[in-house]
Amino acid sequence: MEGARTDFSPKEQLAVIRRGCVDLVTEEELLRKLERCQATGTPLRVKAGFDPTAPDLHLGHTVLLQKLRQFQELGHTVYFLIGDLTGMVGDPSGRTEARKPLTQEEVQENARTYEAQVFKVLDPRRTEVCFNSTWYRGMGILDLLTLTAKQTVARMLERDDFQARFKAGRDITLLEFLYPLLQGYDSVAIRADVEVGGTDQKFNLLMGRTIQRRYGQEEQVILTLPLLEGTDGVRKMSKSYGNTVGINDPPNEMFGKLMSISDALMLRYYELLSDLSLEALQRLRHDLETGDLHPMEAKKRLAEELVARFHGREAASRARREFERVFSAREMPEELPTVEIPWTGERMGLPQILTLAGLTESRSAARRLISQGAVEVDGVRIHDPAATLPAGRLFVVRVGKRRFAKIKSA
Repeated sequence: MEGARTDFSPKEQLAVIRRGCVDLVTEEELLRKLERCQATGTPLRVKAGFDPTAPDLHLGHTVLLQKLRQFQELGHTVYFLIGDLTGMVGDPSGRTEARKPLTQEEVQENARTYEAQVFKVLDPRRTEVCFNSTWYRGMGILDLLTLTAKQTVARMLERDDFQARFKAGRDITLLEFLYPLLQGYDSVAIRADVEVGGTDQKFNLLMGRTIQRRYGQEEQVILTLPLLEGTDGVRKMSKSYGNTVGINDPPNEMFGKLMSISDALMLRYYELLSDLSLEALQRLRHDLETGDLHPMEAKKRLAEELVARFHGREAASRARREFERVFSAREMPEELPTVEIPWTGERMGLPQILTLAGLTESRSAARRLISQGAVEVDGVRIHDPAATLPAGRLFVVRVGKRRFAKIKSA
């Protein structure tokens, strides 16, 4: 791989790296490492670990991936660690109870999708993909016992989530105690100079510093990034909350989801996800405050930038045009999916139809949306949750601003 870049001074690199960070432990150590890199032409070894607990990555994950890309653009090497072994242990961070263990088959399948997705953000020329089972396969019981002796139970119980569970009388397994030690040892195996993670990972990242020191290595600098709120603007982006924007979402769907976020959340997405420079971000905020730029236009630019990142500029332009045509002119999309559903009886309740068609998550959600006037059938707004539709016809249904379908009985 190429050596570290010399056209950015260590202090200039530090300013780029600091953008959007919550914790940087320590800034002085990172500056020294950057100065050494420039003097020797050797890039930093920047580690980030991902446990493949679900098959798809979303924009919340890309907050971290974007920071890794910044390191790469400064000439450094990213070690993208797939925790195929730790994924079966389960990270206890932020948990009120133990995670359900994944099987080896589940972890391996998810890991394959991660490899395919990360290079939508990362530069493959400056990325080393590694699996922590590589070094743990060769670790014997004496090696594991040596690792466990590097930390105390008292130190483990300092973490907030363990404290809360201990006080509440909820079980904490010895396997969960092992997780931070294993993540820390990953840094030893990689010889990491820097580790990047979310704010919920701070305990584990600090553990890496401790374990490296006790194995005679220079301690890694740790850098934490904020957890991205989902499209609801309240909870962190997570599939379990149904508020994600997946990086594999189709262009129109991704664009529409991004247009649904609040104006305040839009600025946070700009800061954490956009490639705009600090100066451009300052101009954006100024133009929004003075009214020179309408929030709707700013949101469209953000959505177009992010769709282009994962699907290309042409797809992003098409998604913007389609959004403006459908939602600004309130026209129907050119192509509507046709959904066939099993019809029960001559007439069937609209909430049941919407749920079977996949337009709502449940009948109760459908009833609520109908009561709010968010459902149209053949261009007519329906307000009665008890409404029914007859069998044998094709209906064009609209739910909210973005969900359309042609529905017919199977």
